[in-house]
Amino acid sequence: QVQLVESGGGLVQPGGSLRLSCAASGNIFRFNVVGWYRQAPEKQRELVATFTGLGTTDYADSVKGRFTISRDSAKNTVYLQMNNLKPEDTAVYYCNARPPFADWRSAGHWGQGTQVTVSS
Repeated sequence: QVQLVESGGGLVQPGGSLRLSCAASGNIFRFNVVGWYRQAPEKQRELVATFTGLGTTDYADSVKGRFTISRDSAKNTVYLQMNNLKPEDTAVYYCNARPPFADWRSAGHWGQGTQVTVSS
């Protein structure tokens, strides 16, 4: 019943910016925690940025100071603002919605992903 659709990916030069969007069905933000994750070819999916059940935010060390997660509950949308992009940011980016304190590795719903490619 929960549907997530990511958008906003594309090709960008190093140092550039993108804003990803995750549109969710229903008022899922009232009961779920949402985060952004990414997966590069032949690598495991990893945390990028997430809200937590404590009302805080967590970021991967590799993106701190460059990426910002935010949400617009009225639009049922979560965003990931990505600045100063680097080639190592290249990956498919996914959003995840899960019950608070659940493990994203085994719980929640996923979108289809959006490709981000950082290259000169």
